[in-house]
Amino acid sequence: MKILAVADNEEKALWDYYDKDRLGQIDLIISCGDIDPRYLDFLVSMTNADLLYVRGNHDEIYDRIPPPGGICIDGKVYDYHGLRVMGLGGCQRYKEGRDMYTERKMSSRIHRLVPKADLMNGIDLLVTHAPVRGYGDLDDLPHRGFQCFDSVLNRYRPLYMLHGHVHKEYGHFLRERAHPSGTKILNVCGFYVLEIGKEQYPERGKTGSFLYDLVTSLGRKGN
Repeated sequence: MKILAVADNEEKALWDYYDKDRLGQIDLIISCGDIDPRYLDFLVSMTNADLLYVRGNHDEIYDRIPPPGGICIDGKVYDYHGLRVMGLGGCQRYKEGRDMYTERKMSSRIHRLVPKADLMNGIDLLVTHAPVRGYGDLDDLPHRGFQCFDSVLNRYRPLYMLHGHVHKEYGHFLRERAHPSGTKILNVCGFYVLEIGKEQYPERGKTGSFLYDLVTSLGRKGN
């Protein structure tokens, strides 16, 4: 599966000078937040790919103009053709705002997703807006990561964590970081193309979770 991951900045290389041959066939677009919905609409139109997204701390416009055709996975665990994706948007609360959370509140959001993630026998991708505390974040509160994301990585050991929020121009920018859990953390600010082989995640309905696989199988037969 070839994924175009975006966050924070609308890149001229994609919007003004889009070249389909340069990117090749994109299967899925994932937005980690703070992206103009018109930009996402353009990318979906040009790639003919599905879109999954979480909200950043500057995405109030989504209340009025959600990304057309996109699937919001914020606060959800989503099965995309077998790829199990957990979405947790927003950043540390530094002022009043819908998409800002205290550490305690984000921990509560994670707690609500644990039963679904356990039922699916884990996750393959963690998609957030903010980083993990200590892995590419900054010391100021607006750009401080969430310590509780560490628990998700240690519990489920996903292949990748995708986030944005910390821009290249802030300094201290590193595209890839390794987490002790084995998860590769990617700051996709701007854009990043990620390829995940079919052998790296289970086929849909073959997670190894008896109950989830049974429900998935019955659902497919009913379609």
